[in-house]
Amino acid sequence: MQSIDLNCDLGESFGAYTMGRDGEVIPFISSANVACGFHAGDPLVMAQTVQSCKRSGVAVGAHPGFPDLMGFGRRNIAVSPTEAKAYIQYQIGALQAFCTVQGVKLAHVKPHGALYNMAGKDIALARAICEGIAEIDKSLILLALSGSKMIDAAAEIGLPYAREIFADRAYEDDGSLVMRGKPGAMIHDEDTAIARVVRMATQGTVESVTGKTIPIAADSVCVHGDGEKALLFVQRIRSALEKNGVAVQPLAQLSKIGEKQ
Repeated sequence: MQSIDLNCDLGESFGAYTMGRDGEVIPFISSANVACGFHAGDPLVMAQTVQSCKRSGVAVGAHPGFPDLMGFGRRNIAVSPTEAKAYIQYQIGALQAFCTVQGVKLAHVKPHGALYNMAGKDIALARAICEGIAEIDKSLILLALSGSKMIDAAAEIGLPYAREIFADRAYEDDGSLVMRGKPGAMIHDEDTAIARVVRMATQGTVESVTGKTIPIAADSVCVHGDGEKALLFVQRIRSALEKNGVAVQPLAQLSKIGEKQ
C-alpha cells in the first residue's frame, strides 16, 4: 500500500497571542513542524506542543526560520552560509531540549518561510542548512520542497530527506511555489486542493499556475492549521488519501525516504 506523511506547521503562538488550532489538528496528522522561537513560538509553547504531539503519537520536527518575529519569518534576509548554519543549529538545539525532557526523539527538520524558499533555489544556503542538521544528528530527516536545491544538497552529503508537497499552494512551471502575494498563489477552494493532493500523491504530477502538467515527488503533504476551517480541511485530506489507497504514516516509517530523485 502506498504511504505518505501528513505534516503541519505548529507551535506558532507567542505569549498572549494564539495562532492556529494545534490541539484539534494534532490527532489527524503524522508529523508536526514546531516553531523554535525565531519566527514564532516561545519556550512555553514549544514545551506544550511537544507534549501534545507525544500524547497523540505524532512525530516532532524542528521548524527553524529567520529571526523575524515581526515578519513571521516570511521576509528575505541576506545571510552567509555560516550564519544560516548557526541559526539552524541554535533552533534545533532549543527544540531538542524539550524533546529530551519529554522522552521524544526529534525526527526531522523543515526550514520555515523565506529561509525555506531561498534555500530551495540557493545551493550554498541549502548546503549550510543540511550540514547544520547533519552535524547535530545524521539521522534527522530534512523535509523540503520536492525538486528543490535542499533536496540536492541533502543527497550530496547523505542526509536523509523527504520531498514535500503543499495542499493549498500553487506551483510555477519549474516546480517552485508561487510567491505569496502573486495572483493565484493560494488555492482557496477545498475541493480543488484535495483533488490536487490526491493527484500528486497517486500520479506524481500537478498542474502549474500556467496550466502545464509538471512532475512532482511526494513523500509528505503540508497542511496549514491556522485557518477557520483548518480542522475540517485536515480531516478531509486524510480521508481522501486513505480512500484512494494512500496510508498516512510518519516520515521515519516511509520506505523511500532518502532516495535520490
